[in-house]
Amino acid sequence: MTTKKQVITKDDIVSKYMEEVLEKGQKPKSVYHFAKENDFTEAEFYAFFGTLEGLEKEIFRLFFENTVNLLHKNEEYQEYDMKNKMLSFYFTFFEMLTANRSYVLQSLKVDRNPLKNLVQLTTLRNSFKEYVAEILTDDYRLEQEKFQKFQEKAIQESSCLQLMLTIKFWMEDESAAFEKTDIFIEKSVNASFELMNVAPMNHLIDFGKFLFKEKIHSR
Repeated sequence: MTTKKQVITKDDIVSKYMEEVLEKGQKPKSVYHFAKENDFTEAEFYAFFGTLEGLEKEIFRLFFENTVNLLHKNEEYQEYDMKNKMLSFYFTFFEMLTANRSYVLQSLKVDRNPLKNLVQLTTLRNSFKEYVAEILTDDYRLEQEKFQKFQEKAIQESSCLQLMLTIKFWMEDESAAFEKTDIFIEKSVNASFELMNVAPMNHLIDFGKFLFKEKIHSR
């Protein structure tokens, strides 16, 4: 009696890929080699991923997704303001990265060209931008509607840059329990929210409108 082959799942492929990168210190040469060495077919791989690069991007997106899922399980999180939601995200996300630190360091340093390594973070970056848009509150939104889209996009882009810089800091952090990264997170998030304070900007816009009206009426 022949035993039925176990159906491989998306999570199985992710786990096998991470293990192979760690054990061999390099990425698989192709989908063919990866599938053959892990006893599944190319067709099974392509049912979930289009390329190995797509799989790499998905791993970092899953780190993000698992982080957000954990946050939403905390009832108190729903009551947090934007700043505390962001801090909660950072601390939880970097706990997730730390649990997979060997893979993250290996995968983001495997290519001599740093830009090629960072391509893996594009899906994470897009997901994080959506998250920032989701938690953005009126406290940090300009009153003038015509400036809101520009402002929100600027907040998303600057938040993504901050996340990338934090990942770089964490990768180079040699402190016990990565306590320096915790300090970096707290200080950088606090600083960014100080800069996001919209009250001065609203006053500047109102002042600009006043000057414009005065100039028109004085003609």
